[in-house]
Amino acid sequence: MPKTLLAAAGAALATLGAVLCGCASTALTGAPDSREVFFVGGTYVGEGAHQVMRGAMYVEHLRPSRPTRKYPLVLISGTAQTAVNWMTTPDGRKGWAQYFVEQGYEVYMVDQPARGRSAWNPGVDGELRSFSVATAEALFTRSDGDWPQARLHTQWPGTGRKGDPVFDQFYASQVAYLGSNVDTQTAMQAAGAALLDRIGPAVLVTHSQAGPFGWLIADARPRQVKGIVAIEPQGPPIRSGSRNTAAWGVADIALAYTPAAARPADLQVEQQAAPDGPQLQACWVQKEPARQLPSLKTMPITVISTEASYHAPFDHCTVRWLRQAGATVEFTRLADIGIHGNGHMVMLEKNNLDVAGVVSSWVARAVH
Repeated sequence: MPKTLLAAAGAALATLGAVLCGCASTALTGAPDSREVFFVGGTYVGEGAHQVMRGAMYVEHLRPSRPTRKYPLVLISGTAQTAVNWMTTPDGRKGWAQYFVEQGYEVYMVDQPARGRSAWNPGVDGELRSFSVATAEALFTRSDGDWPQARLHTQWPGTGRKGDPVFDQFYASQVAYLGSNVDTQTAMQAAGAALLDRIGPAVLVTHSQAGPFGWLIADARPRQVKGIVAIEPQGPPIRSGSRNTAAWGVADIALAYTPAAARPADLQVEQQAAPDGPQLQACWVQKEPARQLPSLKTMPITVISTEASYHAPFDHCTVRWLRQAGATVEFTRLADIGIHGNGHMVMLEKNNLDVAGVVSSWVARAVH
């Protein structure tokens, strides 16, 4: 087929796809020079005809024609998400992966073990869970949540409710995930270490439930992790009200504290007498002298929090815990630098590239 006809056919298919999904279509500019897909990690389990591989992780590698950044970015998404949520937005705009490639980064995106394109094996891996429509609306897309900052949420591209084409695209992208944080973090620490063993030093960009992965992979491969960007990482540490959140402070499995902690109860904690400010939670912190996290002292870290997310009341507690444990952590509330109205799914929202620019600028400045 002549090239002109191929181009016309491609444009027609793109237009048709946009009509069918109810979302906008955008031209791909600055596309990666190469795309590679591979798997890392995994072990064979079982016997004979019942043997399967457990814990392997899908990885997608995008490489610009002329990489200009010293270290690649590894993008790790949160609960119910896959690499697709870095690739585009539910209304068809440019995603973070393409943006970072255009900025000269090599980009690696993953599907967590036992999720998406990383195999889940019945009877071997743990129980799966899914987000309901109501949960996805309440936490991520609507602006009437039950936390004080919820009504500041203006950046979601649509009504945020079932039946809106953008929400429907977003919800269609949500997949089943392991119900156990312990199983998830154990598998992801091993797979993340295997990825760095293959690709070399990198900067980790984590979101939400993936937040602990950054700390855990750094524990396993401190020389390979050159920086961590934690977008609204899982929190707050230890407790939220009467609910336990993370037995080991900022993770559900053991971190390498010094002096060593043999069990979570070895972490002696207390709650702030009063929160740092209005509409903020009082944090749980270690009693002094606080145990340290030596692996996290070797790299720059930034925690980024949005204005309207359900994380807005407590992300500062994660920062406080990490700093008390000896890490050097920058904390950016996007509203403080003039970026307003974002919820938790900031990489998908109307101003997603403004926030990607904040990430890129921090890496350029802080990671050496």
